Amino acid sequence: VVDSQSTDRSVEIAEQYGATVVQFQFNGRWPKKKNWSLENLPFRNEWVLIVDCDERITPELWDEIADAIQNPEYNGYYLNRRVFFLGQWIRHGGKYPDWNLRLFRHPKGRYENLNTEAIRNTGDNEVHEHVVLEGKVGYLKEDMLHIDFRDIFHWLERHNRYSNWEARVYYNLLTGMGEGGTIGANLFGDSVQRKRFLKKIWVRLPFKPFLRFILSYFIRLGFLDGKAGYIYARLLSQYEYQIGVKLYEIQQFDGQLNKTPTPSAAVRSVS
Repeated sequence: VVDSQSTDRSVEIAEQYGATVVQFQFNGRWPKKKNWSLENLPFRNEWVLIVDCDERITPELWDEIADAIQNPEYNGYYLNRRVFFLGQWIRHGGKYPDWNLRLFRHPKGRYENLNTEAIRNTGDNEVHEHVVLEGKVGYLKEDMLHIDFRDIFHWLERHNRYSNWEARVYYNLLTGMGEGGTIGANLFGDSVQRKRFLKKIWVRLPFKPFLRFILSYFIRLGFLDGKAGYIYARLLSQYEYQIGVKLYEIQQFDGQLNKTPTPSAAVRSVS
């Protein structure tokens, strides 16, 4: 277990169950927690399974993993996530399937660097970055469960950080950042590369908060998830608006709410 100086009983509980706890001190730069772990932890085994604290591995998935890692043909596997929100599985709205490369031979994979470290308050962990892997990958059938047992306050707090990160990603895409060291964008690639390709188009569209709601709730059938689907689509629209405002802040004010005045300008404003 890699911990970031948590102040609750996380370390105590993990150690009670036999886990070795390693502390990670984020310096605000690259690498973040997962890549740091891949580079520095003394792994006993060749394979690594990346699991965040709000994710669960079912017994059926454990059995499938045990079989999958015996296959010498593959260096990694995508796991599909079921996202739970307000007590139910969000099956529509673009949230399922949700493929993530989480199981791989650790010498072969590292998380991509999307050059977002210059932005403050994005957290110390790779969340939306993807693993760049050497070799062939497969797909597992059983799902991973993504269940956050906290509340809407923490969901909003977490997505406030995520929007800082996304704003920098949007900025990098708009200014033509190179794709070296990333999974790349490819309309004819895997599902993740296709999403990255479409994102390069998405960042240039107007009215993105409105479009995000229409896309999630109507086009991707989020209304079939009932009230939870409606609330989720509204929150995603709000999230898109936050990204847009923070992107504007980066473009026009160097990532600050107001530009720091020069001494001469400060004197004029006082007088």
